[in-house]
Amino acid sequence: MPALLQRLRQRLTARDHGLLVLRRAGRTAIVMPGTFALCDQVIGNPEMALFAAFGSFAMLMLVGFGGPMRQRMQAQASLAVVSSLFVCLGTLASQAAWLACLAMAVLGFGVLLAGAVSSVLAGASTSLLLSFILPVSLPGTASDVPDRLAGWGLAAVVGLFAIRLLWPEPAADPLRGKAVGACRTLAARLRSEDEASPDHQQIVRDAHRALDELQRQFLTTPYRPTGLSASDRAVVRLVDELNWARRVIVHSLPIPDDSPNLAARRARIAAANVLGHGADLLAAPRTSPDALHTASAELRAALFALERDAADVLPPLSGRGPENGTGASTVSPDEPDEPDDRQVTEVIDALEPSFRAHELAFVVGAIGDNIDAAARAERRTWVQRLLGRQTTGLPGTLSAAQERVSAHVDPHSVWLHNSVRGAVGLALAVLVANLTDVQHAFWVVVGALSVLRSNALSTGQNALRAVLGTLAGFAIGALLLLPIGGDTTPLWFLLPVTILVAGIAPAVISFAAGQAAFTLELVILFNILQPTGWRVGLVRIEDVAIGCGVSLVVGLLFWPRGAGAALNTALSQAYTASSRYLAAAVEFGMRRPGSRPASTAVEAKRQAVRAASAARRMDDAFRQYLTERGAKTTPLAEFAMLIGGVIGLRLAADTVLDLWERDGDQAFGEGSAARPTQLPYAQLRHTLLRRTWQVTDWYDDFARSLDGGRPVPRSLDQDADADRALVRALREDLRDKHGIASATAVRAIWTGDHLSALRRNQPTLVQPVLTTGLAHGERAPD
Repeated sequence: MPALLQRLRQRLTARDHGLLVLRRAGRTAIVMPGTFALCDQVIGNPEMALFAAFGSFAMLMLVGFGGPMRQRMQAQASLAVVSSLFVCLGTLASQAAWLACLAMAVLGFGVLLAGAVSSVLAGASTSLLLSFILPVSLPGTASDVPDRLAGWGLAAVVGLFAIRLLWPEPAADPLRGKAVGACRTLAARLRSEDEASPDHQQIVRDAHRALDELQRQFLTTPYRPTGLSASDRAVVRLVDELNWARRVIVHSLPIPDDSPNLAARRARIAAANVLGHGADLLAAPRTSPDALHTASAELRAALFALERDAADVLPPLSGRGPENGTGASTVSPDEPDEPDDRQVTEVIDALEPSFRAHELAFVVGAIGDNIDAAARAERRTWVQRLLGRQTTGLPGTLSAAQERVSAHVDPHSVWLHNSVRGAVGLALAVLVANLTDVQHAFWVVVGALSVLRSNALSTGQNALRAVLGTLAGFAIGALLLLPIGGDTTPLWFLLPVTILVAGIAPAVISFAAGQAAFTLELVILFNILQPTGWRVGLVRIEDVAIGCGVSLVVGLLFWPRGAGAALNTALSQAYTASSRYLAAAVEFGMRRPGSRPASTAVEAKRQAVRAASAARRMDDAFRQYLTERGAKTTPLAEFAMLIGGVIGLRLAADTVLDLWERDGDQAFGEGSAARPTQLPYAQLRHTLLRRTWQVTDWYDDFARSLDGGRPVPRSLDQDADADRALVRALREDLRDKHGIASATAVRAIWTGDHLSALRRNQPTLVQPVLTTGLAHGERAPD
């Protein structure tokens, strides 16, 4: 016996990290029998007792909010209010079968789709659905609302005190904690590189380990591990930005003290300071933000100096070209017009350190801004939170919710598929329960709810487990009830034990074991209310089988292949949207400063929103794919690499757009006071846009290959002719009579560098697709 208990304890700690499930099950095992006994034995109201019992189960067992205690209590109180409203609506809708079916469909769809807004709503969706399923499945009238509401409200109020007083979970935010560690290790890596630290290699390994843990924490959850609060929304952006910062640092080299790129060195040092002070503020958001503000101001100054001084390190852009509007040449006619490879290499290589420093300064600046926004949101007073006062730079809660939901109003959204499937399954279960006049319609709907999954195979597997688990629970219940007979006293002692086991079994043992324990719990509960012996378990088997059958039919009819098939489509759409965003960003930059039509800026912002929406659908499809049962045909690491490609494409577009948004009329005149205002800009525009179209066309073809539309394209080779054409365009368009480039020329070269980086990333995307057969393993012909 001690050895068995030891094995159970080891299994529990291995599968229930932090004993969160045990805490919830323990609280429910205390509160549920207590509220049930109060209503049934003291008040003498069976209806109230039933809703108090299931209310305790819904409020304590089926949901577990994270974060600080204050946020947990707020979320729990909100759940209590909304679920109480659903109890009232469900009771009123239960008076007619057609109304119950329609109300279940509408409310079920709304609750499930709202889970896309935040992990808080997603985690509470089962509790909210149960608060409507129970009353809509038990026919009642308006006169029954007070008793039902009183029972549910009692469970909600007692549950609030139980969460606060009975084994409260420690206030921990794994995502935030790992983001703090990632910021600190990246800052240490930057400093160790520039200071030539002897521990540099160990610091590099620590930084990679911290970023990998952050990425793993973020990806391996069924929904984004973030809530809808302003601070949560700011923190979740850090994951992509920190991984992007790692990529930039990996591809950059330390800058020695005697380098002409001193502005780049200062930018790297300023970036390390922002990361370090940002980590401190993220770990303690209520402390003073002055250190981060000072470091961010220094980083912005370094960024502007970098853009201003970068042209100084460029070699003269010699060659033919008009000095002014008269068409006079700045060089002798004997000089060749076409730049040679040496000059092209000199021009491109001269700006490489400043390009990497600019990339790093931009992303670290965004990281600092997000951390500051998260801290400011945390420092809001209770009154400011109540009035909905938002921090600068973040949209309001309603705006953010609208944006997230609208991202899933798309025929390919996995979250939309699951919401429709769940709504139809629950509504059909309510209809079947009413038409067949089963004894306990509630169990039919709960049976449907418990096995609905994102594909027909998973639904069928869970349906079989649900029925087998229910049979096992019925058998155990029958064996217990035979010697007990009509005496309910022993059942009161067994009830807390079965509740505890029912709470722990799904996480520690299996889904079927959880169904068996839940069946045994209901057999005991209903025999206390109305002793009928083992027959109540037999009825539950019949009802659960009907509900599972309904779910299986719905799973076969609505998107039976699940998230595995939808993930390819989501990836394809994300690449296409991000590619269009990049094209719009470059198009905006290639408009002349001072004469850029507003439509180009609007189009770039519109494409940015579309790319973000497509990326969110891709992210949710990937998470749903992780939760599906069965063998994964494609390794998760390969999918993670493809998802990283989308992130890199979007963030490159962000940088290009930000780069050209700061370009002004005076930038064109820098380096040439005599230059006329009407600069010959057509050559540069044509060259960069042609280069952009080559890259975006490849990503569009790659996106179509993921969706099965065409073979996988070959990676583009680095185009030396494109670099030569860019240098030729720059010396034709953006240099003074001495061959000195303007600041806009620097921006053009940096834009070309971003496009080159995206070309270099293509083999890392093609290889996973070809090796895994994700897109049928076909390669486009040479």
